[in-house]
Amino acid sequence: MFALGAATRVYVATGNTDMRIGFDGLWGKIREVLECDPASGHIFLFANSRRNRLKLVFFDGSGLWVCSKRMEGGRLYWPAPAGNEKRVQLSREHFALLIGGIDLIQTRQRKWYRRAVGEESEESRKTA
Repeated sequence: MFALGAATRVYVATGNTDMRIGFDGLWGKIREVLECDPASGHIFLFANSRRNRLKLVFFDGSGLWVCSKRMEGGRLYWPAPAGNEKRVQLSREHFALLIGGIDLIQTRQRKWYRRAVGEESEESRKTA
């Protein structure tokens, strides 16, 4: 099985992909179209034109994973590129929402505070 670590990036191919292609075809698309290294350990997502099928490609160091999902109802939200980009990078949270079938256009991200690494809280300074 694979896990999403802090260094794992999620790339979405912005165009349409023929879902009949297999391991070698997807490997080639990652190298040529997305201009990434398929063996990098990052996750690559592809969808068909109707956005009801998804393929996930991941290299775990010993082999290539190709997982697919077919939506039984509805369609996947698919992010649009800002310009002529061939790929869009997603956060881990947006990735989880995307494969869960949540429409990211209809949702909004709330602002919240995350303490920077090495930053002490006021309470810990008072006790020291």
